[in-house]
Amino acid sequence: MMQLPSTPSSLFKFLTVLETNVWLCILAAYFFTSFLMWIFDRYSPYSYQNNREKYKNDDEKREFNIKECLWFCMTSLTPQGGGEAPKNLSGRLVAATWWLFGFIIIASYTANLAAFLTVSRLDTPVESLDDLSKQYKILYAPLNGSSAMTYFQRMADIEAKFYEIWKEMSLNDSLTAVERSKLAVWDYPVSDKYTKMWQAMLEAGLPNSLEEAVQRIRNSTSASGFAFLGDATDIRYQVLTNCDLQMVGEEFSRKPYAIAVQQGSPLKDQFNNAILMLLNRRELEKLKEQWWKNDDVQNKCEKPDDQSDGISIQNIGGVFIVIFVGIGMACVTLLFEFWYYKYRNNGKVLDIVGSTEQQQSTVKHVRPVGKLSKQDSLKDVTKRQTYQNLRTRTLMPNLSKFQPRF
Repeated sequence: MMQLPSTPSSLFKFLTVLETNVWLCILAAYFFTSFLMWIFDRYSPYSYQNNREKYKNDDEKREFNIKECLWFCMTSLTPQGGGEAPKNLSGRLVAATWWLFGFIIIASYTANLAAFLTVSRLDTPVESLDDLSKQYKILYAPLNGSSAMTYFQRMADIEAKFYEIWKEMSLNDSLTAVERSKLAVWDYPVSDKYTKMWQAMLEAGLPNSLEEAVQRIRNSTSASGFAFLGDATDIRYQVLTNCDLQMVGEEFSRKPYAIAVQQGSPLKDQFNNAILMLLNRRELEKLKEQWWKNDDVQNKCEKPDDQSDGISIQNIGGVFIVIFVGIGMACVTLLFEFWYYKYRNNGKVLDIVGSTEQQQSTVKHVRPVGKLSKQDSLKDVTKRQTYQNLRTRTLMPNLSKFQPRF
């Protein structure tokens, strides 16, 4: 019996794949590359803004100002792409370098994100008694004075006796050379699995009660865990009544329960008949179903079978928060653009309206030079209007000479 591992979840877990200093370096590289592209496009003699006449017939024209450079570097990291590249060779080298950098960063981030979200669910350090005996990170011990303690103690004593027997056979001088050669093996023929486990149990300390063992399991951490080895019935009951405990591995050294009666007592046959009758009627299965599988406490616990193998919303929900934050920033930017356009161009609109009214009033006071007949052609009308405009522009500056002086 061990503590049920709880995987910590975070909405922004996808940001913890890379360390904070790595994110800061990526952000600094983004601004630095955008600034370099702006500088190269501004001072290069082969850029678009310095050769507008050369590229005036091109379909795609893009002036890489600071805003366009920031947008180009940002969209280059997405499948959408950055769009039109710079015209100058120096700017294209910077763009190609940024593309290579972005490809490596995105590939590394994707691989680490997949591994980061699945390793915690696949981490099962102990799955059997053999796994427990081969590690030293998790402490383990049975109940002091229990049948489990007697089992491990006896298995360790048997291994020690087998070792002594093998050693006496190997060192026996009465054996012939042929018999002695049969005992010469490369591998140690006797296992010391239970001997090492019993020594580890004594070093960890045997709990004196089941409550003490459960408390030690709950107080254990991931760095130094604790596993309790005990009777399968007691462990299964503790797992059913506690949501933070789990039963690990298969049962070992299974022995049936028995009811002891006096030798020759008639109760022996009566007990046997009653047990067989309960088995035939499946009453024991009904009682097990009622008390073991339909437990009220266990129904409230989160079952591992109900957990999906995919990524949960608790670990990837921060992506949706990023979308909502981006939409909110876009709405605020839209309001700012509307306010900036309205109040910045308000004065210009008024001037245009005033100049339009002035032109209309001026046109009202202009007297027609002559009347047009139906036979006049469009060419004659154009010539007369041009002549009238030139005559008005020529006479108006000279009007000041005829103003009276006081």
